[in-house]
Amino acid sequence: MSSETPKPASRVAIVGVGQVGAAAAYALVLGSVTSELLLVDMKTDTRDSQVRDLSDVVYGSNSGTSVRAATYHEAGQSDIVVITAGSKYSLGETSIQHMYRKMGIIQSVINAMRPFKPDTILLVVANPVDLLTSFAQKLSGLPPSQVLGSGTLLDSVRLRGMLADKAGVAASSIDLYVLGIHGDSQVVSWSTATIGGVPVDKSLPDTIDHKELENECKNRSRSIVRAKGSTPFGIGYVVSSICSSILLDKRNVRPVSHFRPEYGCCLSLPVVLGRQGIVREIDPLLSSSEKKDIAESAKSLKESIDRIHENRV
Repeated sequence: MSSETPKPASRVAIVGVGQVGAAAAYALVLGSVTSELLLVDMKTDTRDSQVRDLSDVVYGSNSGTSVRAATYHEAGQSDIVVITAGSKYSLGETSIQHMYRKMGIIQSVINAMRPFKPDTILLVVANPVDLLTSFAQKLSGLPPSQVLGSGTLLDSVRLRGMLADKAGVAASSIDLYVLGIHGDSQVVSWSTATIGGVPVDKSLPDTIDHKELENECKNRSRSIVRAKGSTPFGIGYVVSSICSSILLDKRNVRPVSHFRPEYGCCLSLPVVLGRQGIVREIDPLLSSSEKKDIAESAKSLKESIDRIHENRV
C-alpha cells in the first residue's frame, strides 16, 4: 500500500487550445497536475481533435488526469481557468487593432464563463499579458488575489538558465527575478540577485555583462516567436508550474502579473502562490533605479488602460 497522500480532486480548464493551449495541456497531463482537464475552444473540431490526441498521452503515460471537451460555462466552474485565447495578426492589421481584437476575445470568453465558482482562479497567458490581466481582473468580478497572469515568470526562468550556463552552476542555485511590465520595459532585479545566497556581483566573474545578458534573453524570446509564432513549450511549463503551486498549496514564490493598487494595474512582482491564488505579496529590496524603471513602465501601462477605457465607454 502506498504511503503517499492522495491528491484532492481538482479541475483545470484551458480556454483556447491552439499551439500554446495544447502545450499547456500536454504539460499538465504529463505532470498529473490535475484530476480533470477541460478543453474549450470556439473551433470545436480543433478542440475535439486535441482531446483525442491528449487522450493517447493519458493512456500511454498512466496519467491521473482525464481530458474532455467542455463548454465555457463548465470552464467557469473549474478550480483554475487558463486563458490562452488570442489571435494572430491579420493582413494589414495594426498593433492597436490587434490589441482591441484580443481584448474583445477576452471579454467574450469571460462573459461566456460567468458567473464563476467563487474560488475560481483565472490565469491569463495571452499577450500583452499585463494589460489583458488588468482587463480580466476588472471584468471577472473575482477578487484580485484570484486573477493573475504568467507575467515575467518565463523570462525569469530563461534568464536564470542563461546565467547558470555562463557561471557554471545549477540554475536552481540562482535567485534572480525579471519584474515589472512584461516586454521591452521589464526590469531585471540584479540588486537582489544571488548565487548560493551570495550576491551575484561578488560571486560572478567580471566578464559577464548584465545588460548583454538581458538583451540576449529578450532576443531569444523574439527569435522563437519570429520563427514559430509563440513560445508554447516554455509557456506550457509555466502554466503547469503555476497550477501545481496553486492546487497543491505549495507556497512557492513566483513573479507573476497581479493587480497592484499603488500602480493601478497588473504587473509582475514576487508573490506566494497557494490554494487561494495569491496568498501574499513579497516586496523585494530593489535599487532606486529599478524601482523607478518599474514605476515608469507601470505608469505608461495605466495611461494606456485609461485611454482604452475612455474609448470603450
